[in-house]
Amino acid sequence: MSLSRAPRRRSTSGRATLLAAVTVAGALTLTSCIGSDGEKPSGSAGGNYVTGPGGISTVARGERTEAPKLDGETVDGKTLDTTALKGKVVVLNVWGSWCPPCRAEAKYFAQVSKELADAGQDVSFVGINTRDNSKQNALAFEENYGITYPSLYDPDGKLMLRFPKGALNPQAIPSTIVLDKEGRIAARILAPVNDEQLRSMIDPLLAEK
Repeated sequence: MSLSRAPRRRSTSGRATLLAAVTVAGALTLTSCIGSDGEKPSGSAGGNYVTGPGGISTVARGERTEAPKLDGETVDGKTLDTTALKGKVVVLNVWGSWCPPCRAEAKYFAQVSKELADAGQDVSFVGINTRDNSKQNALAFEENYGITYPSLYDPDGKLMLRFPKGALNPQAIPSTIVLDKEGRIAARILAPVNDEQLRSMIDPLLAEK
């Protein structure tokens, strides 16, 4: 009797292990810092983009795609429409309070956004908070890491789907996309960033005339 029960226990355990592996794999597809395309260029509307060794993809000025309208309620209950920010370089950061890499990069966003604001630079930072089922969690995250710029509340990830296929779009959490002063997608990284990486995406766009 004991010999006949043992295989059934192992089989049940095996099925549970397989189910857990599939679940984890699915979660990683949604939350991994590595893009679903492995950071291989899939082309951008109107031209090609180049991905550097640091994982930052950039598009030549004449080949950039118009960014979608991103609008809605922010985590603090206000409203925001990114199309009103044309004329400025716009830094979009997709994040979640549940995401460890997002926590790792948050201090750099707080630092660089403050430095640029203090210097009077034409840069706006906008967060896109996703897959947080509570605004309270998002607000606590912002307070804890000193994030003072607004974040759109996007629990279902619908705003991320507005980006045109084939363009540089957010394919991981975290993702950071930088728009030029004309509201076009100029740079993207599908990984957590530090202050130097952020500045390397922003400064060339500030220098454009």
